[in-house]
Order: sequence, then C-alpha cells, then structure tokens
Amino acid sequence: MKAFADLYAALDETNKTSEKVAALVRYFAAADPADAAWAVYFLIGRKPKQVVPSRRMREWAVEAAGVPQWLFEESYHAVGDIAETIALLLPESGRSTDRPLHEWVEQRLLPLRKADEAKQKASLLAAWAELDARQRFVWNKLITGEFRVGVSQLLVTRALAEVTKADQPAVAHRLMGDWQPTPEFYRRLVGQGTADADASRPYPFFLATPIDPGTGPEVLGDVADWFAEWKWDGIRSQLIRRGGQVYLWSRGEELITDRFPEITDAGRGLPDGTVIDGEVLPWGPAGVRPFADLQKRITRKTLTKKILADIPAVLLAYDLLEWEGRDVRTEPMTWRRGKLEEMVGWEGEAPAEPSVAISLPSPARREPRPPGTGIRLSPLVAAPSWEELTATRAEARGRNVEGFMLKRKASPYRVGRVRGDWWKWKVDPYSVDAVLIYAQRGSGKRASLYSDYAFGVWDGGRLVPFAKAYSGLTDAELREVDAFIRRNTTEAFGPVRTVKPELVFEVGFEGIQRSTRHKSGVAVRFPRILRQRKDKAPADADTLEAVRRLLPPGSPAGG
Repeated sequence: MKAFADLYAALDETNKTSEKVAALVRYFAAADPADAAWAVYFLIGRKPKQVVPSRRMREWAVEAAGVPQWLFEESYHAVGDIAETIALLLPESGRSTDRPLHEWVEQRLLPLRKADEAKQKASLLAAWAELDARQRFVWNKLITGEFRVGVSQLLVTRALAEVTKADQPAVAHRLMGDWQPTPEFYRRLVGQGTADADASRPYPFFLATPIDPGTGPEVLGDVADWFAEWKWDGIRSQLIRRGGQVYLWSRGEELITDRFPEITDAGRGLPDGTVIDGEVLPWGPAGVRPFADLQKRITRKTLTKKILADIPAVLLAYDLLEWEGRDVRTEPMTWRRGKLEEMVGWEGEAPAEPSVAISLPSPARREPRPPGTGIRLSPLVAAPSWEELTATRAEARGRNVEGFMLKRKASPYRVGRVRGDWWKWKVDPYSVDAVLIYAQRGSGKRASLYSDYAFGVWDGGRLVPFAKAYSGLTDAELREVDAFIRRNTTEAFGPVRTVKPELVFEVGFEGIQRSTRHKSGVAVRFPRILRQRKDKAPADADTLEAVRRLLPPGSPAGG
C-alpha cells in the first residue's frame, strides 16, 4: 500500500509525461504481480463500486476526528473532495503500513460491500488508525470509488512495455474487455506471446484529433490523400464475431450485446474472425435519427417489442480491424475499407445518402435485410476539393451528424489519440449569450474556486436557467469570475450561491432537445463556456424563445 500511495503522489505532483512514465516504470519494476494487477486496474480507470456510502464515512470521520459537523462541512467545501477532507482532518496516527496493495483490496476493501454497518465502521476506523495521511487519502479514494489520477491508459501501457519488454500494442489489446486483476492476468498482460484466448476481447479504439480552431482542412495537404465520412452522433462500438459467438462492445468497454439484438443478429451472418469498428445509431425511414432517440432506448431497463420497433438501431460500419481471424490494423485504410465493402456490401450502387439499404453477407450468400436493421456501411463523401467539402459540411446538422471525419487513405488503425492520420472536423457548436445566475465551488484542484456555473436566458422579464457549464475558462479568468462571485453573492442555498445577474457569457453546446424536467423546457448536450462577453450587458443576453428556435423540427420531448 505504501508503494502505491507513493506512486499516486508522484503522479499527482507532476504534469510532465516523462516524469509520470518514469514513476510508473519504477513502481512496476518493483511490484509483485498481485499488486501490479490491481494497480493497473485502478490506474486505467476501472474501479469497484462504492462499498461504503459517503454519508456514513462523513459521520465516522467526524467522530474519529473529534470535530463538529459544521467544521467538517466547511472543510469539505474548501477542499472539494471527501477522501482528502477525511485524510486531512483525522489526527496523525504515527503509523504506516507495508501490507501489500492486493491484501488491502481483497481482504479489507471488497468484503465491506457485504458487511453490515457496524462491521463497516469498525473496519474503516481500524484502517484509518493503521495508515499515514498519504495512505489514508488513497484508501479513501478506493473506498468511495472515486480513484482518479492524471495518467491515461496509453501511459500505463507504455510504462508496462518499457519495464517488461512486452509488445506495447499487445498490452493495449489485452487491457480491453472483461478481465479480473489477478497475478495470472498480469503475467499474461506483459507476456511475450501475442495470442489471446479471450474471444470476446475488443481492440483499443483509434481516436481522432480535432482540427485546430481557426484552421481548415487545407492544412492537411492534397484532398486526394483523404477519405471523408460523416461524423456520426451515436455510440462508438466494435462488433466481434469469433468462435461462433457475437460480442458488441462500446468504447467505454461496456459489453452491450444484449442491448441491441438486431445488431447482434446481423453479426451472426458475418464470417468468423471478424471485428468491425463503427457507430451504433437510431435509424428510421429517412436515415439516422437524433441521438436523443437513442437515449430513450439505452435508459430502459427492459427492451420491449414496442421500444425495439419504435427506435430500431443499426451499426454503421466504417473500419475493419480483424479479417479471417487476422489482425489487419496495420494494413492501410484503403485496404481495410475495400475488405469492409466486400463484407458488408452495397445494395446496388454505392449511395450518396446514408439511408440507402445495405445487404448483409452470410458465408454462403448475401441476403438483404429490412431497412433500419442490423449493419450498414458508412458511406464515403465525395471530396473533389476542400472548398466543395466545406460547402457540404454545412448540411451536417440537417443530416443529424456532427461534421466530418477525415482519414488518411494510407493510415493504419492506431491505438488511442495519435495526431496525423484521423481528424474530426466538427460543425461549429450552437451558441447562446447567457447570464451567470448561480455558482458553486468546484472539486479537486478547483475546490477553493467558484468554477461550476448555471446560466440563464430571458423569458419575459425573468432569467430562466437553461444550462450548467464547468469548463472553458483559463485559470486567470476563473480567478477573476471567482472574485466577482464572492463580492456579489445575494443568497446561499447550501453550497450554491445566487449571483447578481451582471456577467454575460457565450455558452456553446453540441445538441438541444425538448425536456419536461427543466424549467426552460430544453436540455442541451455538452455545454461549455466559449468566452465571456464583456461587450454585452445582461439585457443583451438571448431569450428563451431564441433558444427554442434552435430545436430541430419535430423535436420530441425529452426526459
């Protein structure tokens, strides 16, 4: 536990990639496989569910620290993290533990889930008494299920490959899918062989880089070197057909096979040894439907015949990662695309519209499927010049897509976000000028700043909240807005402050739909602050009527 807590501190104290990798290498070089397996599990973002409610942890920490409840709450609002607050308030134990990480997790943490409240309390109090402040902090993070530190899965795989001399792409592949953090798994993870017995395992996803704001695709060179596709707004997924079974994985490494039976059924017609990368989308007679329709389906616990009929889904396929049981990610995009077209196939000539029906192959013959079901091929968009592609991009929102994906024809399928070969060229976000009306302190490093904001637009003579945003300002701008909030708070409701409506911001967002759960009657997707409008007075902010005009025609009511 001590070594893992020291690793966490080393990673948290630097922003330099080289220093993070060096810290990881030092840890894995010395760690026992049983500890290393759990360390990998936590570092790449996996975690057991919270085993003890935060409410109980607060109560027991107040008792152990001998502080009043109000002081704990004030400390929490200043720190912004329950695990760190408890670690700071508890008296120094004067002790430290050398017990290995895997024992703490397997013998102390995981059994808490089934323990009654009295046993949970006794266990936590005993643990806090055994650990120093640094170890308590990490332990509390594991207990709350909020363990996060500034490393990516790519950095972890890089460090593992460096210290064990394993093949980095193989390590990245083995970290995908469903696995348990055991010593045996860790040994396989860093082994020299490339074979993998888990037929369900997906490949690491290749992620596109946004084209820099203020530039166009012309910076990429000759348009003839690139494929252009629509950027679909769905669930990035891999469809796997191996060993006679079908698996559908989301990019978040969630196995969603049972959630989309029409795609699973279509996958059974693929040749064995096939892995397709694509997007799960809601589909209708006119083609792709808004993502809000898919949300209605994925939030249902039970998939009824009606919901399956009302909101059919398809996998729009755009890359081939495995063919005839062979990993083909190193083949150029033109080769992979050609094989994908042979496998999925067009119904008639290749269409310009994404709503044209696609036929599904079987080992013996191609059998057309009903429109709106199964697997379809993501069409390429003709790009004779960047100018013409720019003009076509203006049609994106009308097609329920987010812009373009630009993929170098010679590119392999890489791991993670690697600049150069895949770019996303999204349409400009929706934007609204809105007034800051509520604020709340942030969390983590922003715990001492009011950095979480709610914005309102005018409805008659009053401001109606319509969006919350937490990102988009620089550190200097955050400090400036924080100072304004402290000087201009009019009311307080717990951690929330009502602010004099004087600051105007341009708020951007990717999508908008009707909502019966919001006072404004609308809900927006991925809101963020684009800039402060110091040139505008609050009276110049947008109206709710103007916001509603952004709704797509026939937009259904949201939840």
